[in-house]
Amino acid sequence: MSEESQVRSFYSGKNFLITGCTGFVGLCLIEKILRSIPDVGSICLLIRPKKGKEVFERLQVFPYNPVFKKLLETEPIEIFYKLIPFQGDLGSENLGLSADDRQYLIDNVNVVIHCAATLDVEESLKPTVQINVLGTRRIMDLCQQMKNLKVMVHVSSAYVNSYLTEVHEKIYDPPADVESIISMTEKLTEEALIGMERTLIKDHPNTYTFTKHLAEHEVMKHSEKFPCTIVRPTMIVASWKEPVIGWTCSKVGPQGFLMGAAKGVVRRLPLAKNIIADYIPVDVVVNQLLVAGWNAGQSKSGLTVYHCSSSTQKPFKWLMLEPVVNNMLHNYPLKSAVWYPYLDFVSSLWLFRLSAIFVHFIPAILLDMLFMITGGKPILFRLHKNVWNSLNRLEKFICTEWKFHNPKTIELNEKMNKTDREMFYIDIETISWEEYFVNLHLGVRKYLNRESEKTLPAARSKQSILKVAHIVWQVLMIILVWFIVSCLSGLTMIQLAWCPPVIYSLYSFL
Repeated sequence: MSEESQVRSFYSGKNFLITGCTGFVGLCLIEKILRSIPDVGSICLLIRPKKGKEVFERLQVFPYNPVFKKLLETEPIEIFYKLIPFQGDLGSENLGLSADDRQYLIDNVNVVIHCAATLDVEESLKPTVQINVLGTRRIMDLCQQMKNLKVMVHVSSAYVNSYLTEVHEKIYDPPADVESIISMTEKLTEEALIGMERTLIKDHPNTYTFTKHLAEHEVMKHSEKFPCTIVRPTMIVASWKEPVIGWTCSKVGPQGFLMGAAKGVVRRLPLAKNIIADYIPVDVVVNQLLVAGWNAGQSKSGLTVYHCSSSTQKPFKWLMLEPVVNNMLHNYPLKSAVWYPYLDFVSSLWLFRLSAIFVHFIPAILLDMLFMITGGKPILFRLHKNVWNSLNRLEKFICTEWKFHNPKTIELNEKMNKTDREMFYIDIETISWEEYFVNLHLGVRKYLNRESEKTLPAARSKQSILKVAHIVWQVLMIILVWFIVSCLSGLTMIQLAWCPPVIYSLYSFL
């Protein structure tokens, strides 16, 4: 007879408050709770109105999200009645909650999981402080008033300490005085703050990591009053096992560039393939949030910190995927591809910029012109321009190897009984990265590019045509450059017969 799940037993009958519930992690977290803890109480969701849609309207689309498909195979749609939307906003005083809604949460919530944040590394300091720092402070103030709070779980990021290359599961000293930073963002103009930004954030690569670091200290201030735990995921990627293999709704990181590579528009990728890239599947993150909350909830107060990471336990390097990445793209092509897919890894930013001119920008201009002629929307040049403009901010993440040590996470896994280790798995020792990325690519194909398996035969037929077109294009470009060299040198093309292989080699180098 199998042991009873201790994690499920802890959360049984308890009422949750979840922020960031419409995001990548939030959706997967809600699905996991409804499917694995069916006797949970209410799940209160802090939601902002968006694009003219009220919070109830945003909630109504939840059952149609593919992430809930497995849940609805065993549960009636009425399971979603457990979800209660509350109109609110982290960036507003008192979280933008009405007096009645706030009192309801104070009276009824037992578990808080704070997922919401502004994740944009390009964002300026004023909005990131308002949401990531003050938003967390407002959540913690609400938690302090809750009458029967059992645990508060804060979703941070492993990169809050990215000024270090070896990071441990502890709270590091704050990078600045939080009250001074808040005061400046309230008093100074956006332009003045942008001018001071680099000085203020010091060794942090961007405002996101800086403000998320400060937010951890907002959590720590309350840890003597009620149990708190901080989980620091690294780069969160598509699901490994649950609820659907390869599910994703995020275009961040490898999901985004594989989406572009499958369409044939992203052909070069700037990354250091010999260094460890720390990725963690979203289902592992969700499990760790719940397990960390269960463990912290055994105490009356205190703070625990966990890395949800792979770099020191099951390291991944792009070198491992280089031999198979193009086979992956060619075996599972897109019907919507605009060019023959081919992806090369480029180890330096200057070489990427050089190659991008020839393999990204020139084809983008031509394809955008074709889109305009056929009534489409020209987007490729703008897409590549945005990537180009963001390279300096992303350089640290492209070229740096971090090691996020996770002994507390390993210890947490050992604390669980066998039932919980299977139901709420957080151990990634058995992951096969090559198999995982094939499934990730299939997930990107299905959930981001919205192409089912039924389109594969048509996609493969189109790929054959695109391959011929790609070869013809390369031949024409070689002939054109050959002709230009002939004109400039005064020699005949026959005399320059050595040019085509040299041109092809140089192009391949790019």
